[in-house]
Amino acid sequence: MAAVAKLFRFGITAQKISTLWESQRFMSKKGSAKITTHYSVIPRETDLRWKGGHILSGNCFQPTALNELIPDWKEKGAPLSTPVKEDKFNILTEKGRIPLPIIPGLPMSNHGNFVIRLGNLVKWLGEQAENLGVEIYPGSSAAEVLYHDDGSVKGVATADVGIAKDGSPKNSFERGMELHAKVTMFAEGCHGHLGKTLYKRLNLRQHCEPQTYAIGLKELWEIDAANHHPGRVEHSLGWPLDRYTYGGAFLYHLDEGAPLVSIGFVVGLDYKNPYISPFREFQRYKTHPYIKKTLNGGTRLAYGARALNEGGIQSIPKLSFPGGCLIGCLPGFMNVPKLKGTHYAMKSGICAAESVFETLAAKNSISETLNPTPASYEKYIRESYIWKDLTAVRNIRPSANGVLGIWGSILYTGTVYFLLRGKEPWTLHHGSSDAAKLKPSTECKVIDYPKPDGKISFDLLSSVALTGTNHEDDQPSHLTLKDDSVPVNNNLAIFAGPEQRFCPAGVYEFVPTEDDKGSRLQINAQNCIHCKTCDIKDPSQNINWVCPESGGGPAYNGM
Repeated sequence: MAAVAKLFRFGITAQKISTLWESQRFMSKKGSAKITTHYSVIPRETDLRWKGGHILSGNCFQPTALNELIPDWKEKGAPLSTPVKEDKFNILTEKGRIPLPIIPGLPMSNHGNFVIRLGNLVKWLGEQAENLGVEIYPGSSAAEVLYHDDGSVKGVATADVGIAKDGSPKNSFERGMELHAKVTMFAEGCHGHLGKTLYKRLNLRQHCEPQTYAIGLKELWEIDAANHHPGRVEHSLGWPLDRYTYGGAFLYHLDEGAPLVSIGFVVGLDYKNPYISPFREFQRYKTHPYIKKTLNGGTRLAYGARALNEGGIQSIPKLSFPGGCLIGCLPGFMNVPKLKGTHYAMKSGICAAESVFETLAAKNSISETLNPTPASYEKYIRESYIWKDLTAVRNIRPSANGVLGIWGSILYTGTVYFLLRGKEPWTLHHGSSDAAKLKPSTECKVIDYPKPDGKISFDLLSSVALTGTNHEDDQPSHLTLKDDSVPVNNNLAIFAGPEQRFCPAGVYEFVPTEDDKGSRLQINAQNCIHCKTCDIKDPSQNINWVCPESGGGPAYNGM
């Protein structure tokens, strides 16, 4: 969206872009495709999809890219009402904490940032884009990448609707639309389902390491006003995770009238013990005496979860290709030690917009394919603060992979990074994929999690109810298996069925077979909150997340 808005800030309308294109030598003889204007089945005022419904993030927001994109955002009413006033960083033990100083210039310093609810900011940005003439299609999911015969990307197709579970068309069946463009910018977020197909077909990951991920879980609470400190930002490492499991937590105090806090927990998906449940680690974290005193007497309002990239610059794929480019969180623009990615996502959109405009407006340009490559995009990314920042912190996350675990990462940050700021002449590596790092259950210890108390810690199903997630029941499952026998014969037999623990929404469970002679995997697809963890962490890589019918998924309101 930032990319499209940037084009319109240049005064370039769709008609002008089409006119420019038609004057170029790489123009298709058929001319520009016409796009049907969108329509709303549900009134916009009551449609949660217009409220940033799938957006979930911490979020301690760095406004660098917003300042560049919309310099007068304050005057236009951007929902940034909570400047950071206080920064805290703690190492938690089981009963206590060790406060660490935050030195300006180190990754965890948040001076000049804002505590926000990203869903609200996305909604506001959408309104700004529409005011500039941009069309937005809420609830219309892109299900397939379209290609020309020469291999260049032609555009995308939206999902068909009205298909029954058995694959037959219902009375409500409608074909999806094909949307054609000279350049398509893919901005579907971490581990996008279209991105996966692009990586494979166009070999975009040939010269980078496998992406490594984490799962972030978040709750929104209204707490006792006496415990509320607007503008306070707290991060913590340590308990309840062991040193070999990368992760941490955040607690952000919002200033939006009511005494609200965002509390969250992040677990690296390269963990080895198949008995780990990120959701239950989060619930256990909240029972720590230091954290519990903030939540006591409060009310939990919302819950959600989403995967995030942690591979850094080592894992960024090729960004541009004939007919398209990768922007936003899809390619992995995430600064892990700073827990920041939103401003990089926005900046990448700005870089892409400038590159695409150049490509379409350039005179005497010749493309070897029907649709051109926005080749300058990668150059602009490498010249931006995105590349500079990610290069500087590239070794902090993989430094946790040694014998010291996360303490090695803390030591590296406080010594090598503090002294050299990324100028060290070496680059550490992540190794194999997250799915490949899980150990057999026989080599690991079963984790005995405490029962939820219903006040501070909660069960999974009551948590999922707060996400507002919903899918049409009579449709093919969007959680597909490449081989139906693998969950029992491999995942359950070797890894004790990790999918029933790594999923933060209770989608996967092993239940007795009808003859009670064994077990089978039951997939409760209607519970899915689109976090993508199953597609990432499945040790057999047998689960394939595909696009559900448009409009399905979580309905977060300001998360």
